[in-house]
Amino acid sequence: MNSPNPALVTQRAAQRLPRVALLLFCAAYVLPGLFGRDPWKNADLSAFGHMAAIASGRAGWLSPALAGLPADGALVPYWLGAAFIRLFGPWIDPALAARIPFALLLVMVLVMTWYATYHLARTEAAQPLAFAFGGEANSIDYARAIADGAVLAVMATLGLLQLGHETTPELVQLAGASLFLYALAAGPYRKGRSRAAALIALPVMASSGAPAIAVALAVVGTAICARSTYAQVRTTSWWVVGAGLIAVALGTALGAWGWRVADVASLHPLSTLRLLAWFTWPAWPLALWTLWRWHSHLLHRHISVPLGCALTTGLACLAMGGSDRALMLALPALAVLAAFALPTLQRSTAAAIDWFSVFFFSICVLAIWVIYASLHTGFPAKPAANIARLAPEFRPAFSLLALLVALGGTLAWMWLVRWRTGRHRHPLWKSLVLPAGGVAVCWLLLMTLWLPLLDHARSYRALLERIAPHVPREACIAAPQSPRALLAALEAMGGYRVDAITPAELSPCEVLLISQTPHDATAELPGWRPVARIARPTDRQDITIIYQRKPASR
Repeated sequence: MNSPNPALVTQRAAQRLPRVALLLFCAAYVLPGLFGRDPWKNADLSAFGHMAAIASGRAGWLSPALAGLPADGALVPYWLGAAFIRLFGPWIDPALAARIPFALLLVMVLVMTWYATYHLARTEAAQPLAFAFGGEANSIDYARAIADGAVLAVMATLGLLQLGHETTPELVQLAGASLFLYALAAGPYRKGRSRAAALIALPVMASSGAPAIAVALAVVGTAICARSTYAQVRTTSWWVVGAGLIAVALGTALGAWGWRVADVASLHPLSTLRLLAWFTWPAWPLALWTLWRWHSHLLHRHISVPLGCALTTGLACLAMGGSDRALMLALPALAVLAAFALPTLQRSTAAAIDWFSVFFFSICVLAIWVIYASLHTGFPAKPAANIARLAPEFRPAFSLLALLVALGGTLAWMWLVRWRTGRHRHPLWKSLVLPAGGVAVCWLLLMTLWLPLLDHARSYRALLERIAPHVPREACIAAPQSPRALLAALEAMGGYRVDAITPAELSPCEVLLISQTPHDATAELPGWRPVARIARPTDRQDITIIYQRKPASR
């Protein structure tokens, strides 16, 4: 006879992931990419430009601007970065100082996902089926094991890898979304904390550029709380309504209600499906498996809470034309759903996940090492030749520390593969160890062995070095209609005074920059003479024309 509860879990299977191992997982995921690099194009550099402008006094705290262009109403992210630049700027690189609070926000996302899953797994409907003669998992141990699996699922998702390590408003929105997920999940057990979390989460999202998503989550959260069987959760619905109203007020006051909904005709189904498939992998197949196996529990809070949050942010992604940054907000909720698939997986399914992870990530690790060896030794020759063609000005720089860290990460991956392919079949979270470990080790290797190459390719520093011989440091640069990333690089990294709002014919500046494509001819502008036509070494499709003002005729 089929049980309405699909979870059959023994006490042995409910052992939690050792805390030291979990902390090492999180450190290997969060810390790489924090040190030793410039802000990268495009959104990462643009956001850093706003933070640096506020910290240096070029823009106001309540009216952030970049080269005169106003920001988009996302104040909280810029305040965070600017505050840390002010606090640590005299001692460390401003870009590193700006990344510190965002690394802490990524840690917060992992912590909130763990606690949200823990409280949802403690509810009666989520508990495993009791055995006739005992031996079923203890409720607290079971909840901890499920929560460990949710954290591993977040780290295993491919979409969070780069976007989660940027200094962008979307990371603050992600932290707000995970905090709201916790607020809904903790209602039956932490009344005060859940209400406070809701009052913080939605206004933070609204003041970070996502008021519409915050209001939509408020509507969904209110509906879930209003129909709860827990009396204190039903009363929490009024707090969620209050949080939504505060989000509306903040979004209006900050002018953050930008119309970002895309035309339905512009939505490409195939590309959107491709985005959903890779961006949320491997959480989405496990989440679908959860909905199938727990289909009789869809209205219970351990399924309805993460499902409601995931559908809300997923629909926002579709409404915005398949935006990956909107889809990122769904990842914590999808990870919670994926975690509840773990007690229902068959052994053959778990083995398939393990072997796919072993082969896929081992090949990635090998490829990273082969290309690194080619760059530094010349063998094999083909990878180095390809990189020289794509980045002709790049010169490899050897770092003993980076090599040692990469070797340590690779040895840890080999040990993890050996541990998982051994006779360790019992812990619930076992099926997500290799996907999370593979993502973490690949990110670690990329941010150590490949960091100089990636920094050369993604940074604007090489372009600034090409601009410097033609533009004195004390010069004023007119840059109307230039990309915000270029404006941020000129101001925050180059130290130039930049004016992006005054038309070229009215600008008092002595230098003019115009961005165009390689196919465009250099335009003749009245009062200006072109002196250079340059491009980033790794992006030949983005051309910058440098003009100097013609001497006034007598």
